[in-house]
Amino acid sequence: MEAITLPIYNTQGKEVDSLKLDRAVFDGTINTAAIYLAVNAFRSNQRKGLAATKTRGEVSGGGRKPWKQKGTGRARVGSIRSPLWRHGGVIFGPHPRDFYYRLPKKIKSLALKSSLNAKVKENNFMVLDALTLDTQKTKEASRIFSNLKISPKIKTLLLLDKIDNNLKLALRNIDFLNFNLASDTHTYEVMNHQKLLITKNGLDKLTDRFKK
Repeated sequence: MEAITLPIYNTQGKEVDSLKLDRAVFDGTINTAAIYLAVNAFRSNQRKGLAATKTRGEVSGGGRKPWKQKGTGRARVGSIRSPLWRHGGVIFGPHPRDFYYRLPKKIKSLALKSSLNAKVKENNFMVLDALTLDTQKTKEASRIFSNLKISPKIKTLLLLDKIDNNLKLALRNIDFLNFNLASDTHTYEVMNHQKLLITKNGLDKLTDRFKK
């Protein structure tokens, strides 16, 4: 497969150069099974697992047998904290647990590569030459996305090689945008956004991750 060539845009929305994507990463392969495993693993690892209920042995009270076993005409019962009674314990209720599990590195790498290829195939992968701001104003940052013709209705992920204070403060209030370091991104983050915008240096750092 020939290397895919993408245009490089500046913050004015003008095409200033072109770039051939690394064929070792952008080979057109989309392994949906690996993406599925990586997304499930990420979501599972975000779970706190703090839901808890008390069994009949943990509910306070109920130490005394309410009435004798036989002769009353009523059903036998050993505790007022029986799960069948009001204020009783819970049968088979949830208890704190750890949902974390580790995905093999090769599957994580394949999944991330597949998610990036999917964005390229959908024409939702854009490359910026660089992104810097002299001010912390969100208005200035929003103008850049307007120049790039990125609609506010499109959930966008911006991947950068570094995030300075001006960028952090200017980008954080843009509703449709999330941003991260390219070296830290993962499959769920990529697949959870419609469009992927990445700086040229960020793309270099991202492709370097697959060569380690």
